[in-house]
Amino acid sequence: METHRVVVWGTGNVGKAALRAVVARPDLELVAVVVSNPEKVGRDAGSLAGIGPIGVAATDDAASVLASGPAAVVYAASADFRPEDALVDIEGCLRSGANLVTPSVYPLYHPPSVPAALRARIDGACQAGGSSIFASGIDPGWAMDLLPLVLSGVGGATEQLRAQEIFNYASYHAPDAVRTLVGMGTPMAQTPPMLLPKIPTSVWGPMLRVLADGLSVTLDEIVEHVERRPLERTIEVPGMGSFEAGSQGAFRFEVRGMVGGEARLVIEHVTRIDDDCAPDWPQSPPGTDGCHRVILSGRPEITVTINATDGGTNSADGGNATAAGRIVNALPDVIAAAPGLVHPLDLPLVTGRLVR
Repeated sequence: METHRVVVWGTGNVGKAALRAVVARPDLELVAVVVSNPEKVGRDAGSLAGIGPIGVAATDDAASVLASGPAAVVYAASADFRPEDALVDIEGCLRSGANLVTPSVYPLYHPPSVPAALRARIDGACQAGGSSIFASGIDPGWAMDLLPLVLSGVGGATEQLRAQEIFNYASYHAPDAVRTLVGMGTPMAQTPPMLLPKIPTSVWGPMLRVLADGLSVTLDEIVEHVERRPLERTIEVPGMGSFEAGSQGAFRFEVRGMVGGEARLVIEHVTRIDDDCAPDWPQSPPGTDGCHRVILSGRPEITVTINATDGGTNSADGGNATAAGRIVNALPDVIAAAPGLVHPLDLPLVTGRLVR
């Protein structure tokens, strides 16, 4: 069995899970962990991931790590607030000859629709290093593209395919994102960045296009639909403080892939900071703080609901862990791929491994 030398870059919500997933696979060898926080430098990577010492110390010297010639990098550092910095990091990895998997750069999810300037940058880096890159979502992406396509294979006459994420952000360990990016607790007169026109399409549109490719349909257009609701009461959220009555407490949007004038492919997000807000909207199963759901309408009707957790009851942790698992388990096939961007439908069946 060939063993691939792998670097994990980032030890946040996704990076910690990616680190654990790499360590668990017998065909992957963790050789380095790159961090940006000075307080993490020198610490054993296992302690950062909550699995005990593994003999690999975290470093902030990415250049030396890449110079050592790893087969691949799991790039788990966030790009939401630092998109250009993330691209520079990714280009550097690819140019060094390291193959790369990441959940971070939304336009890369669907290679055929990558904007020309970005495509030129990534293609140039891949050709220079003879490397490949696979990007998959953090929602997690597999529940928005891979799972619906797998289920479509057991359907008969499918009229609409809908992929949902339903989540309560009170359990999300990223206060800046909750308040600033998605706007929980902000005035209803203020539109948060995530809900600005064209932003949902820029993030989830590539996944719709992957679905369209898999189902051999051509999208006429992608249409956005957004609804928002205010909190009816002031609530307190541990670690995030007060969210005042009248401020944004929930939003719901659909990114609709239109075919023949109808929404045939739909990615829908239903997001709250309080379960009592917008009770008439779709809910996750009782006792959970979130789920992913795929609904195939037609004959037969198929509904699959998934609630993933990771060492607790928080579905955000489980979602991050499965997003990490998707890209880590794809590593051997990405390493074997021809240089360039890897379309998710070009990968063979991606499977995990039993822990060693």
